[in-house]
Amino acid sequence: MKKLLTEFIGTFFLVLTIGLVVFANNPAGVIAIGISLMALVYMGGHISGAHYNPAVSTAALIAKKMDAKDYGPYVLCQILGATAAAFVSYFVVGKSFPVAPGPGIGSTQALVVESLYTFALALVVLNVACSKKTEGNSYYGLAIGGTVMAAAYAGGGISGGAFNPAVGLGPTIVHAVVGGGSFTNVWLYIVGPLVGAVLAAFVFKVQEHNGLPKAQ
Repeated sequence: MKKLLTEFIGTFFLVLTIGLVVFANNPAGVIAIGISLMALVYMGGHISGAHYNPAVSTAALIAKKMDAKDYGPYVLCQILGATAAAFVSYFVVGKSFPVAPGPGIGSTQALVVESLYTFALALVVLNVACSKKTEGNSYYGLAIGGTVMAAAYAGGGISGGAFNPAVGLGPTIVHAVVGGGSFTNVWLYIVGPLVGAVLAAFVFKVQEHNGLPKAQ
């Protein structure tokens, strides 16, 4: 139960931060998202692994870094946390927000960006938080938060910057319910991140198997 509660809380505050930053319309808000994730990862890393992202959970599952029995409940709590946060954001500012590609951006370009940066995120998580070779390090939260910050700055204006199926799905559900929005783009934020997660898991296995020996 404590793992699932942690996944819910972590995803909730990540998406709440994203939602409020969207309405603040401040480019520096991306920094707030990265710092928020960093803090939340440190908060929950020792309890649940601090995935807060179905794509990260998928990568961890394929890489055999989480129990298969935990996968479904993790993903459910992440989606519930994201949806609850989107509702709270709507209550606070009176507006819902869809996750969507930037103006003039096609679905193929958005899909590529979502896949690549989720690949980067999942690969960083696996190497800094799941590998025995980096076990006990103190920088894992900084590395994960920094990756999301870089991804949001570089790709947010192109794909919408979810890199997380829960981030893509939760706000879309709320926008559909209270704002009359559609689910037209939601597949991008499910397929893209999951493709990136699967690729990251396989690359991680190669890294783990063929890693260079440490210098003596």
